[in-house]
Amino acid sequence: MNVKFLIFTFSILFVSCSKPNYDVIIVGGGASGIASAIQASRLGSKTLLIEKTDWLGGMLTSAGVSAIDGNYKMPSGFLKEFRDSLVSYYGSLESLKTGWVSNVMFEPSVGNDILNSIAESENNLSVTFNSTIKNIREIDDKWEINITTNGNIKKVKSKILIDATELGDLIPKLKIPYSVGMDSKNHYNEEIAPSESNDIIQDLTYVMILKDFKKDVTINKPANYNRDEFLCSYDSNECTSSDLKLWPKEDLISYGKLPNEKFMINWPIFGNDYYFNSIEMNENDRLYHYNKAKEKSLRFLYFIQSELGYNNLSIDKQEFLTSDGFAKIPYHRESRRMVGKVTLDLNYIKEPYSQKYPLYRTGIAVGDYPVDHHHNAHPKYKELPKLDFYPIPSYSVPIGSLIPENQQNFIVIEKSISVSNLVNGTTRLQPVVMQVGQAAGILASLAASQNKNIDLISIREVQLEILKNKGYIQPFVDVSSDHPNFRSYQKIGACGILKGKGMNVGWENKTLFYPENNLSKEDLDFSNYYSLDEHPLPQSLTISNILDWINQININEKINYKPETFLKDLGLEKMDLNRTIKRGEFAVIVDKLLDPFSSFNINFRGFIIEKD
Repeated sequence: MNVKFLIFTFSILFVSCSKPNYDVIIVGGGASGIASAIQASRLGSKTLLIEKTDWLGGMLTSAGVSAIDGNYKMPSGFLKEFRDSLVSYYGSLESLKTGWVSNVMFEPSVGNDILNSIAESENNLSVTFNSTIKNIREIDDKWEINITTNGNIKKVKSKILIDATELGDLIPKLKIPYSVGMDSKNHYNEEIAPSESNDIIQDLTYVMILKDFKKDVTINKPANYNRDEFLCSYDSNECTSSDLKLWPKEDLISYGKLPNEKFMINWPIFGNDYYFNSIEMNENDRLYHYNKAKEKSLRFLYFIQSELGYNNLSIDKQEFLTSDGFAKIPYHRESRRMVGKVTLDLNYIKEPYSQKYPLYRTGIAVGDYPVDHHHNAHPKYKELPKLDFYPIPSYSVPIGSLIPENQQNFIVIEKSISVSNLVNGTTRLQPVVMQVGQAAGILASLAASQNKNIDLISIREVQLEILKNKGYIQPFVDVSSDHPNFRSYQKIGACGILKGKGMNVGWENKTLFYPENNLSKEDLDFSNYYSLDEHPLPQSLTISNILDWINQININEKINYKPETFLKDLGLEKMDLNRTIKRGEFAVIVDKLLDPFSSFNINFRGFIIEKD
């Protein structure tokens, strides 16, 4: 994308009163909402996206958190498309590595322009900005929604409704059970959770984008300013009350450095994080605290200018074009958590293959960021569990965490999916949220096109569409989506026939597939698919023996092949048929010849079910 984006465009389609019926309606144009809307429209569904502000992208853009956290080695689906667009705009992937908090940094306005440009190109997508939901009701298997836009009320209908709001605002409107705050240790048997549940959520932040003005631009001293409030935000040698790692002032600033000499100020260590639980507040009470959060950010800006010596940095009011220069919305790290068909807790991430349900088989998104909770602004933060950067392996998000237990044709995404409070500390990050949105768009479109309820759509069909879009359903960091055998590895991994191995190496959280390792019998789990009593594995796992063994299993259709021709078709030519087969080679052969992924349906808990 070697063109300069317009700051804003009115050419995106708006709601038409003459055509109020849609296949899919998505409320919230944030990181998950826009991904969902674009994916549904690309699959042919007439889609409406309703956004409260005049921007797209939510926390990626409108909240100013334009630093993509995690999934750098697993840029999945639409996430990769967005990243590629940033690369086109700035010139290279390397040019996005401006700050140290992320390998992908960009100006929020550029991100908004990119998303608007993509949305404009989708003929099946309509977007209405500056709009809120007045009421919702379900009539004759259709959702009927009244939208308020600039004082005007419009009525629209759809088969599928998706909540992509920042706080899960549609969940209580539909009386769907949900949780807020920390779960007790006993609730999900998570060892690092607190002993008792509480209503404490993560801090929010009103992000500032600063610009280097090359001169003194120190603001007036804010009301209630006290330098002591921020003395522990860096290694000032005056901090006596913090048990956190303190960074040099240069790192505080370069943490969120963006292209074009701009700086994202979203500093979690006694910086501009602000605590209050806004989830159940009315709009007026929320606005009161949002202003308090802005005041804290301004006090921190004055501290940066007057104490750290960066009087050349101040708010870039051209970035968001808001009256005060602040981001369009606050950065909410936590919201309502809907009770879904399944709940992803910490145990399913840490040890996915030994849990009660094989949820990993139902994966529709992947993440590799640690469990990271922001609580330093809470008045009793020292009494709360220490949840910053708790290591986990890379993991899959199950599709059942997007779907309420007892409500048809309603999907919940963004940060409100069915996860434990601890797991929210990793699934809340932009890469996971964008993938969850894309999966929801696929699920919604398939339900609309097949005229089925969403819980009757084949999970494998959703996953196949994700794979077609170069998305990950298994968190195998060692195999790129551009690899020629990527789909086979993902499919056989999702069957559980070959499993990955999770680990933490330094700051990296990984699950590896090891496609180049020799196959061993201990690697294999065919118990849910084929009877090894009837057809035991050969003693020697050579390529030739494996091909003969598969021929015995595949009783419905004997494989008539010349090994050399067959292997060439699979991209596995020039191999010694008498050597031990590698894990990756085995995955490809089993996928192509037996196709267990599509031959066996699964339910939301990951168990195999009979085909109709």
